[in-house]
Amino acid sequence: DPEENAMSLTSHLTELRKKHEVLSQKVEEGARNPATDSIALTEMKKRKLAIKQQIEKLSVTATH
Repeated sequence: DPEENAMSLTSHLTELRKKHEVLSQKVEEGARNPATDSIALTEMKKRKLAIKQQIEKLSVTATH
């Protein structure tokens, strides 16, 4: 059912956006805290970028 797929895609996008926002906050906090492990910070940034790319890819799919 195309309508069901669209709803599923929308909820998936919503979840990805939430994860992206949480990671954004963690990256900001980590960047302000000198005790933050730079490797962990880099990993969070990579995950954040991967999620952003997924969001962009799915957004294109959702609009076509």
